[in-house]
Amino acid sequence: MPIAHLTGRGVVEVAGPDRIAFLQGLVSNDVAAAGPGRAVWAALLTPQGKWLADFFVMAEGERLLLDVEAAQAPMLVQRLTRFRLRAKVTLREASTEFAVMAGWGDSVPPAGLLAAPDPRLPEAGWRGLSPLVPAADAEEADWDLHRLRLGLPDGSRDLEPEKSVLLEGGFDELGGVSWTKGCYMGQELTARTKYRGLLKRRIVPVTVEGGLPPRGTPVLREGVEVGEMRSARDGHGLALLRLDVLAAGGALTAGGAVLTPRVPGWMKLPAPVA
Repeated sequence: MPIAHLTGRGVVEVAGPDRIAFLQGLVSNDVAAAGPGRAVWAALLTPQGKWLADFFVMAEGERLLLDVEAAQAPMLVQRLTRFRLRAKVTLREASTEFAVMAGWGDSVPPAGLLAAPDPRLPEAGWRGLSPLVPAADAEEADWDLHRLRLGLPDGSRDLEPEKSVLLEGGFDELGGVSWTKGCYMGQELTARTKYRGLLKRRIVPVTVEGGLPPRGTPVLREGVEVGEMRSARDGHGLALLRLDVLAAGGALTAGGAVLTPRVPGWMKLPAPVA
């Protein structure tokens, strides 16, 4: 029954009567869907549609709590504050007030957690926020390996600020984008990428034989660069790869390691674009 304390995560509080409307016009998903026992996974984009941060939105009383990469929490508060204008909303970092927990397998959220199923995949388990650190029987590294096996990206370890587009990271299939809620910052590029079939690369799970290549290591096929390594652990990793290379198959290498792409069942790959 694995439960892990995710020390690399932080929390941002968005409070006030306009909190939902405020976020709704800025982030990629339908914030109004967050509620008791239900979290929403969303991203903040640049006006040009490039990824800046992603987070889980949970609702508690008169506030929304964003479970975000700890290193990105100050930036997220700063960026969101720029758009506050006359909205009746307050923003602050609350990372010191909460422990971010994750459970998977047969684990059940302990009492006292603000918890919800991970909205990306049922197999991912659940997320929780607690004012105290509950007992954990797994390490953060165990969670990391679990999400790598599922092919789930992990913030800036797998995406590049102001460069990555959401569909490269599976935000469509994993429920991180609402196509019906209305406008948000960066929507135009996201929609155009989907409906015009412009995607050329995807972040794909890979098994690694040999030493784990550091993030950013070029991925080669027959000596030609076809992608880039992202996060990895214990023989499993994620790599940003060209769609035409995935379709063609063949051996891939990164540093001294051999990579074998493994397209999970949830991932829907479009036809390669020349």
